[in-house]
Amino acid sequence: MKVFYINNPASHGGKGAKFFSVIKKEFEKRNVVCEAVQTEYAGHGTEIVKNLNFENYDAVAVSGGDGTLFEIINGYFANKSVKRIPVGVIPIGRGNAFARDLDLHPEKLSEAVEAILTGKTKMVDVGLCKTSNSQFYFINILGFGFVTDVAKTAFKLRALGHLSYILGVLYRTISLKVYKLKIEADGKVYERENVFAEISNTRYTGKDFFMAPAAIIDDGLLDITLLNKLSRVRLLQALPKIFTGDHVKMKEVESIRAKKIKIETQPEKLLTPDGQLIGNTPIEIECLPKAIEVFVR
Repeated sequence: MKVFYINNPASHGGKGAKFFSVIKKEFEKRNVVCEAVQTEYAGHGTEIVKNLNFENYDAVAVSGGDGTLFEIINGYFANKSVKRIPVGVIPIGRGNAFARDLDLHPEKLSEAVEAILTGKTKMVDVGLCKTSNSQFYFINILGFGFVTDVAKTAFKLRALGHLSYILGVLYRTISLKVYKLKIEADGKVYERENVFAEISNTRYTGKDFFMAPAAIIDDGLLDITLLNKLSRVRLLQALPKIFTGDHVKMKEVESIRAKKIKIETQPEKLLTPDGQLIGNTPIEIECLPKAIEVFVR
């Protein structure tokens, strides 16, 4: 077996680098031919995979978080190789939401490596998002509104670690504003005063947010979670419920499932696909059923 292995040294706040040689040795001690590289800048993972000749490998393995996987997936779909190879996910990021749906966990890296060698795979869905001037793929989740505003603030304060997210939530709660949302899901139109929207392929987002409890990664559908107009107090009550999935029981929350989705907002909203800050509304999203093969336990 020959594996092309990509490590993101910047994942998990720079802790990803220490896993590079550890994981490489895990492959080598199992007599796997492993060609290993590290990403050097944002977007590098996409470039590497886009230009990779899949004919020369049996698998591509990636160690990083959801953002790293986002780069790999976009490079994968831009790759012109006729041969398609499965992707092995080795979770070492802050958030490993997609890996979690595969029952792969950062504290058990050897199991993620072993899953690749065992060869058991699964075809899973991928989201395709088109903006007015670009398109990209996502495999975990795409959000906008309050969740993106928090992410944007937390990114500026990232030197503070996990505290950056808490401060982001508090700051954005104080300045909370709803916006007009028009969403068309498989032909049905919804018009709302919205706080945030998440379009999920997986159940989790980030480390522990159980955003879409009913989501299934190979059902050909994306799960839409809308948090509509509510008070600041109700918002603060809602946020802890996302850890358990109980937020979907709130009257201000709507859950919708669809294959094709069109979204307009007033004003335009910044997007966070798989934790990245890329693109703006209006957008069109489509679920590509069983579009990529991944290794599973």
